[in-house]
Amino acid sequence: MSEDQKNESGESSGTSEAPKSRAGNNGETSRSGKGPRSSSSRDSGSRGTKSRSSNRGVVTGVLSAVVILAAGGGAVAATSMVPEPSGGTTMDIRQADVPAGRSMGVCPEPARLVSGTVVGTDADFSPVSTTATSALNAVVLSNPAGTVPESDVTSLGGEMVELIAKAPASTPTPTVGPPVLAAGVANISPVASPTVVGAEALGNEQASLAANLSYSATDGDLRGLASTQCQPPGNDAWLLGANTAVGRTAVLNVSNASETPATVSLDLYGSEGQIQAPGARGLLVAPGTTRSVNLAGLAPGESQLAVHVRSTGGPVASTIQQSVLRGIAPGGVEYLSPGAAPSNLQVMSGVDIQDPAAIKALAGKSGFADAAPALQIAVPGSTDAVVQVSLYGANGERKIPNGGVVTVKGGTVSTLNLEGVPAGSYTVRASSDVSFLASARVTRGSKAEEATDFAWSPSSARLGSQHLVAVPREGQRSLSFGVPEGRGTVSYAPVTADGKVGKAIDVDMSGGTTSVIGLPDKSGSSAVVGYVVSAAGDPVYGALVLGKQGRTDVSVVAIQDAAAGLEKVPVSVGY
Repeated sequence: MSEDQKNESGESSGTSEAPKSRAGNNGETSRSGKGPRSSSSRDSGSRGTKSRSSNRGVVTGVLSAVVILAAGGGAVAATSMVPEPSGGTTMDIRQADVPAGRSMGVCPEPARLVSGTVVGTDADFSPVSTTATSALNAVVLSNPAGTVPESDVTSLGGEMVELIAKAPASTPTPTVGPPVLAAGVANISPVASPTVVGAEALGNEQASLAANLSYSATDGDLRGLASTQCQPPGNDAWLLGANTAVGRTAVLNVSNASETPATVSLDLYGSEGQIQAPGARGLLVAPGTTRSVNLAGLAPGESQLAVHVRSTGGPVASTIQQSVLRGIAPGGVEYLSPGAAPSNLQVMSGVDIQDPAAIKALAGKSGFADAAPALQIAVPGSTDAVVQVSLYGANGERKIPNGGVVTVKGGTVSTLNLEGVPAGSYTVRASSDVSFLASARVTRGSKAEEATDFAWSPSSARLGSQHLVAVPREGQRSLSFGVPEGRGTVSYAPVTADGKVGKAIDVDMSGGTTSVIGLPDKSGSSAVVGYVVSAAGDPVYGALVLGKQGRTDVSVVAIQDAAAGLEKVPVSVGY
């Protein structure tokens, strides 16, 4: 979360709770996610079992922090409620280390066509076109001394798919001077099922990893480009941009990579308010499985839909596979990923806008209203939000034709069209005195009779030090950075397929501007598979923008938070 953002509670609860759905296959499709074993799996012996057990490191680390906090809270409560005896002594507040756990990124399966009825919430999948391709690209960064942590790619069920790096025999202590970084790299193509990229802690610090799943097709109903960064699992996530109107398909995929069952509840918000949907509560996601929910079965005919995913028990990773079909013309496919939590400030990067005249003409045709760039805003609380929206391009701020101010009723979702804005790449800044969420729609293609594509850029956190970004090995790739105010400096260094981290390049940026940096296919003689990104100065935000040469394909991936370092909690002891 950005340092200049203020978190507020914005959840509105329904007046009644729908009956819990039964576990098993009565409802959504549940898949075990067991991917094919590679040769590295055979070489590693029983390593698949070890990987599954190590997935508990995330939960264990969290529980350790809770125990320490509980102990600290109990000590503070005891000293504040019981009068201190004469001559009593209070110890100084100490900082207790929180054990670092296993870092994880959960990757969804490639996009697939949905078949069968939308009555209820089950989603059956059928094969996609003959030209569909998919690839998983994973990068694990070393510590400053160049030691790559033990890491691998497994199925959701814990079966080994590919070993990235073996456990180091020792962990060298970093010396004084610039860090000597290296990386472990994995590339898997095609991808058949959901996967997990994991890395063990090194020197009691979380490992830094990133993984990108990309899908591409040149024919069929799911023609287009979809890409997403694999997510760390959690218990609370918001996803914007879903659409269940005619010709639109939105499938929520919830994956549980832990060994603990997860009970998931969905809060759905539309243009008229919160949607009370039977079957949206108490969804059981078994360990090592993915549960798919066709959102049209819960909220049919909603052109503006925000989904709040909450889980108890095991942490989960959630994405929405969104696709559009206008008659027989494919309108694109994309993965909708979680953005920043509700806040008074939301910033989105990588918002590429085409020729405004062509966009206006296309959006004016029947069924093409969502083929234009727009900003979607959701207000989860009961108070209306007056949102001020600003656009920053290469040459500074651009005025929005309608003034850039929109009022969104509490508990609803609304869309602000960005038609009339000159072509270019922008950073969108939205602010209000009421907590809200936001995501920006990017579109490509201007002819109704031809295929079009779209993407969603979710709000992201302010960039800090050492963010790791995995990039696909094919297609057009660029990094888009925005500095809404002040002045900032961005540093980016390439990571290549041979595990080397290249020399960093610094870019000084003025406030109120956006810079787009085209990425090369290779650095030296090796393919570029990722970037180490850092920022300093005033707040900087970033995204990865993807496309295909000569096609309308587009996808936008927000840069995720950096890996957490050694964390401490205060503990007070008195007697």
